[in-house]
Amino acid sequence: MSDSIELSPTPASVALARRWSQGVVERFDDADLADTMALLVSELVSNVVLHARTPCSLSICEAGDRLRVEVQDGSDRMPGIQQETDPMAQSGRGMILVDGLSAAHGVEPEPLGGKRVWFELLVPGVA
Repeated sequence: MSDSIELSPTPASVALARRWSQGVVERFDDADLADTMALLVSELVSNVVLHARTPCSLSICEAGDRLRVEVQDGSDRMPGIQQETDPMAQSGRGMILVDGLSAAHGVEPEPLGGKRVWFELLVPGVA
């Protein structure tokens, strides 16, 4: 299985990406997987809207017992995990969530510019 969607750098794309990703994983009939997917996709697409401000593509690919989710945008600015976040800040926790809830994650620069931010989720019951 491999699915993808193109998104514009607007706030409405975050909700669209969340709904779309939940639809892709609904066949696994696992509410926790769908919720984690929706949360992490929302964080990555929000980062594109707030920081990259470029169109992006969101793809989900099944690889054995994992789902690999990739968000590719046109910005060369690399995300990072902030060591200290102001508890009153409205942002700055996205990559902390990705780090804590995914089985693996990373960021790769694209040869012609931009980057690909990815994470993997384990699919329960798949060997």
